[in-house]
Amino acid sequence: MEVRGVWLTTTDSKVLYSRQTIVEAMNFLAETGFNTVFPVVWNRGSTLYRSQIMQQQFGTEIDFYVRGRDPLQEVVEAGHQVGLKVIPWFEYGFASSYMQAGGRILGKKPEWAALDRGGKLLVKNGFEWMNALDPEVQNFILSLILEVVRNYDVDGIQGDDRLPAMPSEGGYNPNVIQRYVQDQGHPPSLNHKDPEWLQWRADILTKFLARLYREVKAVKPGLLISMAPSVYSWGLNEYLQDYIAWIDQNLVDLIHPQLYRRDFWGYKSLIDQLVNVQFKADQLTKLSPGMLIKISSYRISEVELIKAIEYNRFRGIRGEVFFFYEGLRENNNALAHALRQGPYAKPARW
Repeated sequence: MEVRGVWLTTTDSKVLYSRQTIVEAMNFLAETGFNTVFPVVWNRGSTLYRSQIMQQQFGTEIDFYVRGRDPLQEVVEAGHQVGLKVIPWFEYGFASSYMQAGGRILGKKPEWAALDRGGKLLVKNGFEWMNALDPEVQNFILSLILEVVRNYDVDGIQGDDRLPAMPSEGGYNPNVIQRYVQDQGHPPSLNHKDPEWLQWRADILTKFLARLYREVKAVKPGLLISMAPSVYSWGLNEYLQDYIAWIDQNLVDLIHPQLYRRDFWGYKSLIDQLVNVQFKADQLTKLSPGMLIKISSYRISEVELIKAIEYNRFRGIRGEVFFFYEGLRENNNALAHALRQGPYAKPARW
């Protein structure tokens, strides 16, 4: 199966802010040759769908900007109408907020905060984090995912570089340290990249993904579990994401490592690592890498985009997922035209 996917964000994009723009975007994607869309449903401590769990626990049923609507339901309806698979993307994962000192989540549940080795709230690149190793926090995130699975006609669910993940600087909460001492017989290293301490925490997140996979499939066996982690082994060292274990243990149906490079040779080098070292031949069917087509002022050229897709196919990789939708619309839809006239000229239906 050739996955042709794109992420729909609320950052630098207004698509999800009205039903009309959603319908227009779904039609545009289908006409361009896409078959899958990943709309964001969880960021900034709010949902982009109507959540009874968020209402009960935090008093906010849905993100303030879309109150009175249900963007996820609208994407499902409009996407399915034109043959697109809809896989909601839990963008923030275990991050509680961005530059908000923990935001509404940790404001209400301070005991959920991840702590660094100084005992302070874990902050990395402006993001504040929940303790992803805490069973109660894991139950909360899983409950949001299962709420979507039960209440919406979606085709799968997606985690990313924050799900399951936590910056490796974290994990110094008393209850985590106590568990580590019980397991290993000594306290964790103050070097957060100590191999034993790093792998022990990564294994807890892998076990969480195993549980997520099991519980989602128990509700709807046909749903796809899709993950878009940071690239290995950087993602393991920085965010405790051991995606080699995920694929070896069959915990994902689709995987999209974020190969976010701004030149072809950088991208090619990462593809070669994936195919030559990280993935076995029979695992390549699950792989459709995340490709960067736009971020702030950067946009990939049409020539580089086509060259990267052709290299994917040359290495036996069937499909890719683009970050993000608005890149397709710039310069009078230049990238979309290049796809429609080139590698996406023939439809690839699920």
